[in-house]
Amino acid sequence: MRNIDIQSIKQRFGIIGNSPLLNYAIQVAAQVAPTEMTVLITGESGSGKESFSKIIHQLSPRKHGQFIAINCGAIPEGTIDSELFGHEKGSFTGATDTRKGYFEVTDGGTIFLDEIGEMPLATQARLLRVLENGEFIKVGSSKVQKTDVRVVAATNVNLINAVERGRFREDLYYRLNTVPITVPPLRERGEDIYLLFRKFASDFAERYRVKSITLTPDAVEELLSFRFPGNIRQLKNIVEQISVLEYERELDAARLRHYLPREQGGSQVPALLARENGADHSFSERDLLYKVLFDMRRDVSDLKKLVYELMTRQSGDNELLKEHSHLFENIEQVNHVRPYKSAEKPEPYYLPVQQPRDDEEYDERVEDISHETEEEGLSLESMEKEMILKALKKHNNKRKYAANDLGISERTLYRKLKQYDIEN
Repeated sequence: MRNIDIQSIKQRFGIIGNSPLLNYAIQVAAQVAPTEMTVLITGESGSGKESFSKIIHQLSPRKHGQFIAINCGAIPEGTIDSELFGHEKGSFTGATDTRKGYFEVTDGGTIFLDEIGEMPLATQARLLRVLENGEFIKVGSSKVQKTDVRVVAATNVNLINAVERGRFREDLYYRLNTVPITVPPLRERGEDIYLLFRKFASDFAERYRVKSITLTPDAVEELLSFRFPGNIRQLKNIVEQISVLEYERELDAARLRHYLPREQGGSQVPALLARENGADHSFSERDLLYKVLFDMRRDVSDLKKLVYELMTRQSGDNELLKEHSHLFENIEQVNHVRPYKSAEKPEPYYLPVQQPRDDEEYDERVEDISHETEEEGLSLESMEKEMILKALKKHNNKRKYAANDLGISERTLYRKLKQYDIEN
């Protein structure tokens, strides 16, 4: 095995740190670089995966060829095939000229496919053919073309889970994962955090022509204890913010805390909907709004029935009920409830104890709540049907995955298909 000078590689590619996990990842990248093997780089967003793709390219025999980095998640699904493989003139609306794709342009070089987990399934099939046979076909063409391109892929998602959910091809996963490289998150790199802080502080001091930021010992401890969910990218942004805003150039722990998010237990990014059972809710904002409306309608219906029952039991002459009767026009009358006269002593009424239920029972209870009348301003039923159709189309009519996206059980989805007369 050839001797690998990890320190010189760090200096050449501007990598800061001495973490054993980082050094091991660099060693694997350097060892695999001279080969033609496909590499899959995994790691959290902002951890520096692209630097490893450059190491592999520059230390390989292809270093004089072209290197292109492509973010698969940033290219619209309708155009990614054209971007990667090219298209013929007139093959689709707007294709006024023949275009070469990245796999044709980088013949003899290296393509870095970042966020490979976001690639559409149809494009994954095309990529698999390139990896296995070195062949591709332009959009709108029937001519098979050859290319000699090395593929380095990267992802910040668990591709095994994506395979189980039907979002990533299993054969492509094993073809890409010939040599895996795991880039450690910043929180697992120990003292590297402070080394990077000092490097960024020096860079921003030179850029903005100010004195470099320094930290007291207690501030260093505070910095090292922070989890940095955004990894190196987040640390760099924090250092830049401090360099611009702080008058005092030495920060203690109390002052540093003003620039660190308070909650350190996970991501600071707000989410519209929680992920259930690992399902990825990738609906549009309108779909998410529909889902919120459905939940609100069910809650309001439950609440109106409960308030009606309480008022008819406890409101004496029912003056409040008469005054606000329009609020209760659309709920079913509760047969066993009768108004009592003011002279009567009302029987005690207690709210029913809620017993714990599993997800299946909860879905059934929610589905059994009586619907509002058709006079509601929005046709929620049609919206619900639209969401179901979109989820089924997205998952090629696989009910299990569609139910996960919709946040309901497969049994509930089956009842909805029958209710809306949807052919599956």
